[in-house]
Amino acid sequence: MDRVLIEALAVETVIGVYDWERTIRQRLMIDLEMATDIRPAAAGDDLTHTLDYAAISARIQTYADDSQFELVETFAERLAALLREEFGIPWLRMTVRKPGAVPEAQAVGVRIERGTLVDVSA
Repeated sequence: MDRVLIEALAVETVIGVYDWERTIRQRLMIDLEMATDIRPAAAGDDLTHTLDYAAISARIQTYADDSQFELVETFAERLAALLREEFGIPWLRMTVRKPGAVPEAQAVGVRIERGTLVDVSA
C-alpha cells in the first residue's frame, strides 16, 4: 500500500487540563501518514483518484479551530476517526505533538495507528 504524507502541520486549538490552558489556544504539530493506492492517480495524473493532502490539511485546520479537548489523546483519536470516515482512508498513522508542554522536552504527544493495511499489489 502506498502512503500519502502530511508532515509538521501546525494547528492551534484549545487543549489542556489546567484552567489556564482552557483560556488560550496552543500549537499542536501533526504528522500524518495515510495508506492509499496512488496508481490510478498517477496513471491519469488525476487528483480525484488519490488523497488530496490540501483538502485533508484544511479539514484538520477546521477541526482544530472547532475543538476544545483536555487530552491530546482525545484530539488524535477523534481526528483519526473523522479523517478515515470523511476521506475514505483505510489506514493511517498520526503523531500529534504538543510543543512546550514539558519545559525539559521539545514536545510531548501521542502516535496512533488506525485501520487496516491492505495489499493492493495484485
